Order: sequence, then C-alpha cells, then structure tokens
Amino acid sequence: MGESKKAINDVNFSGDIPTLNGIRAFAVILVLVSHAGFGYIVPGGFGVTVFFFLSGYLITTLLLKEYSNKKYLDIKNFYIRRFLRLTPPLLMTLLVTYLAVFAGVSDGGITFYGLMSQIFYFANYYAIYFEQANSIPTGTGVLWSLAVEEHFYFAYPLLLTFLLKLKRNSGIALSLLFICLLLLVWRLNLVLAPDFFEERIYYATDTRFDSILFGCLLAVGFNPVQFKGNNNELKIKHWLALILAVCVLTFTFIYRDVVFRQTLRYTLQGLALMPIFYFSVSRYKHWIFRVLSISVIQKIGIYSYSIYLIHFFIISLILKVTDQQISPFYLLIAASILSVLYAFLVHRYIEKYFYKVRKKFV
Repeated sequence: MGESKKAINDVNFSGDIPTLNGIRAFAVILVLVSHAGFGYIVPGGFGVTVFFFLSGYLITTLLLKEYSNKKYLDIKNFYIRRFLRLTPPLLMTLLVTYLAVFAGVSDGGITFYGLMSQIFYFANYYAIYFEQANSIPTGTGVLWSLAVEEHFYFAYPLLLTFLLKLKRNSGIALSLLFICLLLLVWRLNLVLAPDFFEERIYYATDTRFDSILFGCLLAVGFNPVQFKGNNNELKIKHWLALILAVCVLTFTFIYRDVVFRQTLRYTLQGLALMPIFYFSVSRYKHWIFRVLSISVIQKIGIYSYSIYLIHFFIISLILKVTDQQISPFYLLIAASILSVLYAFLVHRYIEKYFYKVRKKFV
C-alpha cells in the first residue's frame, strides 16, 4: 500500500469507484440478515462500521478532489449536498413509519422529542438517554447511525480545512491517526467509569467517530484511486495483508471481553478495513473482488441507504402481522423483498430528482 505519497493538491479522482456500491451492498446485507434473526452468527454491527468507514473514505476523497481543483473547500455547498442526499429519503421514511403507528398498523409511539431527534440527527443520544420503546415507531431505532454520520459531515470539512494548511498527506494522516488514538483512550476512560453502560459507547458520536476517521485516513494516506498499476494483480505481500486483516476482523467478532469490545474492537476493525478497502478499490478487476461489481450487487448498493432506513421497520411489521410465527429465513426473504421494493421506489421518485438538484452545488 505504498503507491500514494503525493502532496495533497495532486489528488486525481474521476468520480467512479466501481466496487464502492458493492461494499455498500455487503454492509446493508450484514445489517439486514442480523436484524432478521441471525445476529448470533452475522455481525450486523460490523455492517454499520463498514458504512462509517466508507463514508469517511468517500467524503475525504471527494473533498480532496475539490481542493485539488479549486484550492479551497466550499463548505456551504458541501452541507447543501449532504442535506439533499440524506434528508429527503429520511423524511419519506419517517412519514411512512409515523403514519403506520398513527393508523395502528405498527407498534411504537409518536412523541415530539422522539420525532425531533430523528429529523435533526440526534437520534443516537436520544437512544442513550431516553426510553425509545413508546416514543418512536418500532424499527426506526436504526436511525442512530445517521446522527453519527451527520455530526461527522458537519465537523469534518472544518477540521479538514484546518489540516490542509499542513500541505502534505503525511501531516494530515498523522493528525487523523492521533485523533483516533484519543478516541480510543476516551472509550477506555468511559468503560472504566463506575456508571458505564454499553449503549453509551455503541451509539455516541464522540465514541464512534474514529470508525469514520479510519476511512478518512485511508483516503489521505494511501488513497487507492491514485494506484496506476495492474488492477487485476495481487502479489504475495498483498495476500498476506488481506489474510492478516481478515484474521484481525475474525478475532474482533469472536473475542467477547467487555472492555475489549467497547474499546479496542473498533480501533482494530478500522485498521483491518484499510487494506481490504485499498485492494478492493485498486484491484477491483481481481477475481476475489469481482463479485462486488456484479449488476445485482451494484443495484443493492445503490439502494442501500433506503434499504437501511426501512428494513428494521419492515421486519418489525412482519413480526407483528404474523404474531412472530415466522422463521428467521422466511422473515429475511420477505423483509429483503419489501425493503428493496421500497428502496427502488424512493430511488426512482425521490433520490434521482434530488441528485439532479445536488449537481447544481458541485
């Protein structure tokens, strides 16, 4: 992973990374399968971590491209683009889920503060400090992760603008790595406190921010879009890096120590994802990564945001309608079909329109 040691203003990015939609599909499938009843064997939480990492990598790559072209970051337009990307599908999903509760079709509740926390992206801290069971529609608790990402989108362009004054990738990368280490220490401090509870670590922005920053670190330090060699070749050292990364990830899944799982787990997962992302992007034509470019996988990746928004609500609704007399396998099939159908409609009638609007703010 030593192909990219350029100055920050040398970043060259065409805008097309073939495997990223495949990675999105992989992440949302992990989450959906886990929530459908297979959480004991499928690490759904890791799917969210993959989403976080991907967001950090892609946003940083796009911002560096903008800086390369303009020599500055247009933060206002960045905020507008992120708002137009995230908020319309979110509002559509909230309309559907709240109407379902209002009509008595779905369980859960409707409260002013619950709704405001979801609209204004504070659902993660609401989940930590308030009771969700009867204050939001059942199945919309997954919106906590959007809050983490939105907080990142608000703070990161400001941070990157400051760090760009360092001029070189190495200085920015070291700064991001230092922040990641500080967050690890902060998690350890919280875990060792007498009033510790797991939700405080899992949901909070100030404890999960590094899952996004590791993606930023890859974009700054060893961005695979800079690779100019054979994208169908993996050497022995590359295979060793990938095998080590998979072994590290496997260890984080099976080691159940509470302190480890709330602290070092997220750090190790972020580090392990770096070579996997690097080679999946730079060697996307290699057979091991080719599955990520299959048409149906690409489509799932394109629909992944709306699938994530609605899937747990649909799972909860199916369980209610069937009085929970449905096997996890059939629940997964039904929820997958309905989630993809919903996401297709949102993409066709909402996301495509706002994509055209977003292009005006590039």
